[in-house]
Amino acid sequence: MTLRIAALAAVTSLGATQVLAADPTVPTTFGPVVGAAAEGVAAFKGVPFAAPPIGALRWRAPQPPKAWTAPRDAKAYGPDCMQNPFPGDAAPLGVKPAEDCLYANVWTPEAALKDKVKRPVMVWIYGGGFVNGGSSPAVYSGDRFARDGVVLVSFNYRVGRFGFFAHPALTAAKADGGLLGNYGLMDQIAALKWVRDNIAAFGGDPNNVTVFGESAGGMSVHALLTAPQAKGLFNKAIIESGGGRPRLLPALPLTAPPGARSAEAAGLAFAAKAGVSGADAAALDALRALPADTVVDGLNMATSGTPTWGGGPMLDGKMLTRETLEAYKAGAWSKMPVMVGATSADGFFFGGSRDQVFAPFGARRAEAEALYDPKGDGDIKVYGWAAAGDRMFIEPARAVAKTLSAQGAPVYQFRFSYVAESLRGQWWGAPHATEIPFVFDTVDARYGAALTPADAAAAKAAHAYWIGFAKTGVPAMSGGPAWPRYEAASDRIMDFSWQGPKVVADPLKARLDLVEATTP
Repeated sequence: MTLRIAALAAVTSLGATQVLAADPTVPTTFGPVVGAAAEGVAAFKGVPFAAPPIGALRWRAPQPPKAWTAPRDAKAYGPDCMQNPFPGDAAPLGVKPAEDCLYANVWTPEAALKDKVKRPVMVWIYGGGFVNGGSSPAVYSGDRFARDGVVLVSFNYRVGRFGFFAHPALTAAKADGGLLGNYGLMDQIAALKWVRDNIAAFGGDPNNVTVFGESAGGMSVHALLTAPQAKGLFNKAIIESGGGRPRLLPALPLTAPPGARSAEAAGLAFAAKAGVSGADAAALDALRALPADTVVDGLNMATSGTPTWGGGPMLDGKMLTRETLEAYKAGAWSKMPVMVGATSADGFFFGGSRDQVFAPFGARRAEAEALYDPKGDGDIKVYGWAAAGDRMFIEPARAVAKTLSAQGAPVYQFRFSYVAESLRGQWWGAPHATEIPFVFDTVDARYGAALTPADAAAAKAAHAYWIGFAKTGVPAMSGGPAWPRYEAASDRIMDFSWQGPKVVADPLKARLDLVEATTP
């Protein structure tokens, strides 16, 4: 009996050893991590790239995490950053948010951990209006990228008042070399530095890194392209519905004269609401001692109009010194290949009157009415949405493409018009963020049983073009149409349409020309 128990223990021990040996282990600059492998893809989740930004590190630039020596389990996502989740989000968080949230995730081909071939790297930055979002939603899974030969990295960055906050007490503290306010952008740069220092161990090429993001993530890519602190950390950029003009979440100055809107004024308004007065070290200690839920204070995309919220990235004078398009026009950006575009029904329309839709066109209102509602009897939810989307996302994407291509940069403009077959009776075009599961080829997670072969084919195509760009700087798909560099004269774009990808002269040109002409 004793011998049988000993033999069983030996077999059990051997089995455990075999399981552990099968789990992929990768060394990082802070310690080894153990991931999980399935179907040729190795995934590492919840890997710290910075110390928990809690306590005295709340509203500080990210600091290095504490190193570890024993292999760290990296099979589950770390917490997404602290927030009030937005009801009805198309990319709902998969884990509970917390203030301790600075974690990265890596998906890589299993073969990349063994051979010496370095794969292209793509780094995803989520959207959410800088108040919501995280790396855990199922549609952001990077396993399909890894399946197709790309090392995909995602990470969390602080959102809401944890990520973008200014206050005279912080300014007076003079920490972090004077970097203030844009803590979420500092997190993004820290994550890119982690990629630079570690991605080769996961089989990625640190000299072939593409950063891509959507909405606030796309706006973040704009910020990274123009921030001196991010220079040299990536080689190509993809901006999905990232605006580019000040009309979309205009960046407040860090400081301004009393009574004027500024990030510090918003911070002072929040502090007063939270019962904290003063601008000295004691006030800063009191702010850092506030419970995380108090700092959130119900903020999300539905409540972001409060005067206690500064709106996201601010003009801090060090990372961000001017609005995006101004920086681009001045040549103050890291020149590289860029993909930029939007969806065909992009933007947000929160209701209103016909006059509110067309008044912004001023003296050219009649032209606008003829373009957006030619019969005069259209649905305001369609023409109002179209006008709002053109102003917020579609025309700014073209303005960015025009500006960067005029400086000789390889620029490729897209429009994502494909609508899942199950939703064509509900949507007149492709709404904001609907391209994401197609780009990630995670349409099965988004549409489930409603997924059709046409939807799956549209995902394969978008996914392939994004990968082609990551590999070579030219978006290309085997067997697909060649995507030309953007030129203002021809105004040709790649339209991911219901009939498949096709190169077309921008069908919205007349509308966008009018928007451009009537932009203050």
